[in-house]
Amino acid sequence: MNDSPPPATAADHATSTTGLSSVQAAARLAQYGPNAMPETTVGFLPRVLGKFWAPVPVMLEAAIVLQIVLGDRIEAAVVAALLLFNATLGLLQEGRAQATLDALKSRLALNASVRRDGTWVIRPTRDLVPDDVVKLSLGGIVAADVILIDGEVLLDQSMLTGESVPIEAGPGVQTYAGALVRRGEAVALVMATGVRTKFGRTAELVKIAHVVSAQQKAVLRVVRNLAGFNGMVTLFLVTYAIHIGMGTRDIIPLVLTAILASIPVALPATFTLAAAIGARALGRLNVLPTRLSAVDEAATMTVLCADKTGTLTRNELKVTAITPMPDFDEAQVLSFAALASSDGGQDPVDGAIRDAALSTSVPDPPTMIKFIPFDPTTKMSAADVTGPDGAHQRIVKGAFAAVTALIQPMPGAAATAEALQAKGFRVLAVAFGPAQAMRLAGLIALSDPPRDDSATLIAQLKALGVRTVMVTGDAPTTAIIVARAVGLDGPVCPVGTIPADVRPESFAVFAGVLPEDKYKLVKAFQQAHHTVGMCGDGANDAPALRQAQMGIAVSTATDVAKSAAGMVLTGPGLAGILAAVKEGRITFQRIQTYTLNTITRKLATVLFLALGLLMTGHAILTPLLIVIYLITGDFLSMSLTTDNVYTSPIPNVWRIGNLTIAGVLMGLGLLAFCTGVVAVGMFGLGLGLGPIRTLAFLALVFGSQTSIYAIRERRHFWHSRPSLWVAASSLAAIAIAGIMAITGFAMIAVSPFLVLATLLSATLFALLLDTIKIPIFSWLSIV
Repeated sequence: MNDSPPPATAADHATSTTGLSSVQAAARLAQYGPNAMPETTVGFLPRVLGKFWAPVPVMLEAAIVLQIVLGDRIEAAVVAALLLFNATLGLLQEGRAQATLDALKSRLALNASVRRDGTWVIRPTRDLVPDDVVKLSLGGIVAADVILIDGEVLLDQSMLTGESVPIEAGPGVQTYAGALVRRGEAVALVMATGVRTKFGRTAELVKIAHVVSAQQKAVLRVVRNLAGFNGMVTLFLVTYAIHIGMGTRDIIPLVLTAILASIPVALPATFTLAAAIGARALGRLNVLPTRLSAVDEAATMTVLCADKTGTLTRNELKVTAITPMPDFDEAQVLSFAALASSDGGQDPVDGAIRDAALSTSVPDPPTMIKFIPFDPTTKMSAADVTGPDGAHQRIVKGAFAAVTALIQPMPGAAATAEALQAKGFRVLAVAFGPAQAMRLAGLIALSDPPRDDSATLIAQLKALGVRTVMVTGDAPTTAIIVARAVGLDGPVCPVGTIPADVRPESFAVFAGVLPEDKYKLVKAFQQAHHTVGMCGDGANDAPALRQAQMGIAVSTATDVAKSAAGMVLTGPGLAGILAAVKEGRITFQRIQTYTLNTITRKLATVLFLALGLLMTGHAILTPLLIVIYLITGDFLSMSLTTDNVYTSPIPNVWRIGNLTIAGVLMGLGLLAFCTGVVAVGMFGLGLGLGPIRTLAFLALVFGSQTSIYAIRERRHFWHSRPSLWVAASSLAAIAIAGIMAITGFAMIAVSPFLVLATLLSATLFALLLDTIKIPIFSWLSIV
C-alpha cells in the first residue's frame, strides 16, 4: 500500500460539473482501486484460540485435567476429542454464518447517481473514483469524501464526528464518506475514495450485524436458570455422597459428571446455524436480512404497516392527465413541473414528470436559477427561474393541499382535484408566478395501479394472523381507491394528529401521514402489545423502521432506510414480506424444538444422576459416558435446525414460562423411563454396578433420541416427516450407543438382547409421551 497514489486535494480537481468519461473513470478505477474498505476479519489463529477460552471449553479442559490427575487417561482423551469436536464445529458454523452475511452484504451494495459521459447514471458506489461528479439526494449516504460544488443539503455527520446537530452545507463545503443527507440536494466532486477517505472504516456503507435478539436472550435465560437448578442438584449430590461416606476419588468424578451434564454445549452454535439457514433461504426469495436475528423476529410480527407506492402498487408512476388552469396550457404546466423536479435523482415522481416533459416543448421556457429539492415535511419542491422578460419567478410543485395553501383560492380547483383522486390518481399541484403572488398553473395526475398480487398476499398474511394497514402520505381519496382494490376494507383514520391510543383494529388506512407520524403510529401499536412490521423507503422512514421490531426496506428504498431496516426486499410488492414471515416461523419452530429438547434432557439427566446415587450408592454414570451422551445428544440433535416443520397459523410468541413447564414435564417423563429401566435391571435382572451403568447410559441415549420425535411435532408425530439429517443423526446416536454397549467400549458389555429390549422400551415410551404431550402443549399454548 506504500506505493499507492496520495489522497487528492481540492486543488488537484477540475471544477467542471460535466464529470468524467467512461474511459477516464476506468483509468482512475485501475489507479485508485474500488471505493470500498478492505475487510478486517479476525485471523484464523485467534479464532481457533478463542474456541478454547470460553466457559464451556474451560469446563471441558478442567475435566481433562481432573481425569489425568485421577489416572483415567482414556476418559481424558475422549473428553479432549469432544473439546476438539466442539471447537471445530463452532469454527465451521461461524464460517457458514459469515459466508451468509458476506453474500447478503454483496447484494445490499449501494448505488450512487454519478455523471458519466455528460449524463446522469446510476452506478455501484464501489465504482466511484476521484474527480467523479455525484449527486447527493435526500435519504442518501455520502459514498466518498466529496466537496460540494452546487446546491444545498442538511448533513448528519454524527456517526463520523460525534456532533449531534446536522449542518447546513453548500458549495465549497467538504463532507466525508458515511454522512447522511437529511434534506436537500446537491452536486459534489469526489475527492477521495476507499481507504483514502478521512474516516476509513467508520464510513462502511452497509452494516450487517449479527446481534442476539430478545427471543434468544429469553431462551438463553431459561437455560441459565436451568443450570442454576442443576447446580443445586449437584450440591445435593456432593452432600449425600459425603453423608454415605464416599471418598474424594469417587466424589470428584461424580461432581464432574453432574457439571458436564448441565452444560448446554451446542446451544450458541445452534442459534447461529438456524438463523444462517433461514437467512440463506430468504436470500433465495429476494429478501435480504441485514442481521441474522431478523429471521426469528419476523416470526412474531402481528401488524404490518405497508406503504402504498411500490409495495401495494407497481411503482410504475406515469403522468396520466394534466389539467391546466386559465391562462396556462398543458405544455406549460408540465414544463414548470419538470423544472421543479430533480434531474438525475432516484425519486419516481420526478422521474415520471421529467419523462413526460421530454415529449413536449414550450417556446421561450423559463431559465433555472435555483432548484429547491423536495422536502417531506412540507411535501413540496420548488425552483426559482427567470422568464423571457428577465423577471424572477417561482415554481412550486407538490401535494395539492400544501401548494394551494400558498396561493389565492382557485374556483373549481378543489373539485377537480377530488375528482381525479376519486379515480385513484395521485394529484400534484403546480403553482407559478412571483414568490409572493403565485397562481395555480394546473394539476398533474399520476397513476400507479395496484400490483396484481397485492390482494392475494394481504389475504395470505391475514390468514397467518398478520393484519395489514396502509400508511401513506397521499390524499385519503386516492388511498381509499387503492386500499379497496387490494382488499383493505376497514375505515380510514381522519387526517390529522394520530391518537396516542390508536389500535390497528380501528383503521385499515392511514392517509395524509407525515413522516414523523409513522414513528408515532408504530409506537402506538407497540404500546398496544403488538409486534410491528414497518415497510418504508425514505430517509424520514428511518426512525419508524428502527422503532419497529421488524423494519422492512423496499427494493427502491434510500440508503438510510436500508441501513435502518432489519430486512431489505430486492423484489417488488409484499411477496418478500410473506416469505419472511413463513421462513421466520420455520426458524422459530426449529429453535423452539431444540430449546425444549435441551430443557427436557438437561433436567432429566441431572435428576437421574441424583436418583441413581440414591438407588445404587454410586455414580450411575461416569464422566466418559456423559461426554459420549453429550455427543449423541447436544451435537447430533443440532440437525433439528434442518427439520421439516409446519409454520404456525398465528404469530409466534416466546412463552418462556410455558416452555419451561413443558420441558419440566417432558423431562420428568424421560426421568421416569430411565429410572424404570435401571430398576428393572437392578431388581428384576439382578445386574451389578457395571452393567447397570451401561443400562443407564442406553436408557438416556435411546430415551432422548426417541423423545425427540414426540417433541418435534406439536401434533402427533406422524403428521410430519423428519428431515433426512434428523433421521440420520438419530440412527447414528443409537448405533454408537448400541455398538459401544455390546462391545464393552468405555463400559461393561451387555447382551445384544438387552440393548434391543431397551431400544424397544424407549420406542414405547416415546409413543406414550407423544400421547401425553398433546394436552400439555394445548394447555400451555405451545404451537
